[in-house]
Parts: sequence; structure tokens; C-alpha cells
Amino acid sequence: MPPLLSVHAVPVTPELRDAVLRLRTRPEQDVFVSPPAATLADAEHCPGSEPMALLLDDIVVGYCRIERSARVLTGREAEADALGLRSFQIDAAWQGRRVGSLAMAAVLDDLARRHPAAHRLVLMVNCRNDAALALYRRHGFVVDGGLYHGGRSGPQHLLWRHLP
Repeated sequence: MPPLLSVHAVPVTPELRDAVLRLRTRPEQDVFVSPPAATLADAEHCPGSEPMALLLDDIVVGYCRIERSARVLTGREAEADALGLRSFQIDAAWQGRRVGSLAMAAVLDDLARRHPAAHRLVLMVNCRNDAALALYRRHGFVVDGGLYHGGRSGPQHLLWRHLP
């Protein structure tokens, strides 16, 4: 039996920053997610954002950005009690090994610990990003039903999930 992989989410620290900036997705995924090099500096300076490194043991394998208010993503007041998830990505070298699923579980665990008052997690995913949509659905996300048409690569589904 292969050894169990341990993935956890931690805030991006100065010690982890360079490794996060080296993360790359597969070329066909570039239309769906911006690399940390394009988003990390903004996340670090935005008071409502939390840039997170996704670690497999002590190796940076992914990145995401937590928004303390999902209204930043949706523009809707209905998301006042929700957190937002942006830029969830796993480095191309680690894709296809269940790391994405373990990383999503780690993000959800981290949010339950650090944000116990939040009731939901909201994200947007491109309608053509079948792999991401399947991952999110496996982790309990539900498609809201509406489409956001302002995405840089076409329409996006709004998904949400209750937080424990």
C-alpha cells in the first residue's frame, strides 16, 4: 500500500514565497487560473485576502487565495457570511496524484479552524474547466445556477459549500 500523503494549508510566509512563485500549471490550464506571480503581491497587500501555500509535507505543491468576504468575488450582499476561494491551483508536477483533492480537504479543514464563524465558502469556476468542477463537486460544492459572464476566459459557474 502506498504511503499516505499529508497536505496542509498555511499562510504564505517570506520563507515560502519563492517556492509559491515557482508554481506552474499545465499550459491548457493557463486560461483558467493566473499564476501566483500575477496574483500573490496583490493578495499580500489586500487586507481582506489571505494567500495560502499548499504543502505536501514541507514541499510547496499549490497555492490559493482566501477572501474574507465572498462579496469580492460575487458582488452580491447574499455572500456576507461567506468566505471566497480564488486561484486554487496545484503545480503541474503534482497533478494526477490526488494532491488536488487532498489540498482541497486541507483548505476546508484550515478554514474550519481559522474562520469558525464563516458559514459558506464560495468560488467561481470557468464553465469549460471540467477537471476543477469535478474536484469541487466531489468536495461538496453545489452549482448556484447563475453564470458570471465577466471572466477573462468566458462564463463561470458560481459554486458554494457549507462550512462545518
